[in-house]
Amino acid sequence: MDHYVTGAVIKALREKQRMTQSDLAAVLCVSDKAISKWENGRGLPDISLIEPLAKALHISVPELLAGRAIENTNRASNLLRSRMYLCPVCGNVIHAKGEAVISCCGITLPALEAEEPDEAHALRVDRVEDEYYVTVPHDMTKDHFISFIAYVTMDRFEMKALYPEGSAEARFFARGDGWLYAACNRHGLFRQRIKR
Repeated sequence: MDHYVTGAVIKALREKQRMTQSDLAAVLCVSDKAISKWENGRGLPDISLIEPLAKALHISVPELLAGRAIENTNRASNLLRSRMYLCPVCGNVIHAKGEAVISCCGITLPALEAEEPDEAHALRVDRVEDEYYVTVPHDMTKDHFISFIAYVTMDRFEMKALYPEGSAEARFFARGDGWLYAACNRHGLFRQRIKR
């Protein structure tokens, strides 16, 4: 991706909307030669045209700048397919039922990609009556800590926020098969399958 909207993106989105260069030019009150220059990489739209351009192409400004449309394919709202986003500036955690364009503190956030936990991030699960007691054997210093533990099933998403110098543990009502997630502020997101 370039640092700004590319001509290839404008052309692809324009063609997807079945618009000609003249059609798009008329909507934006520019010449069709300007559209041609943008699409051929010989010029860029003025910053004041980005929002109207996105609107004309039926896409959000962040999607336009990212160079692709974001489509939530999780129409059934199966929470096992949900995505999580974590702001590196403020630590805000955002949960979405599918892929989304999420922005926080002026940054467009990528979805967290979960990995299998290593020894330092392994989630230990103990069944205590009707609850799962989850612990992570991880230091909880001010510089290196687990920021949250989450339990996700097909129809529920539960998250316990954790803080430095606290303990890396959480309790969740046992609702069946799903995934447990733990987010380390330095090493990313880890997940582990949980079965009844």
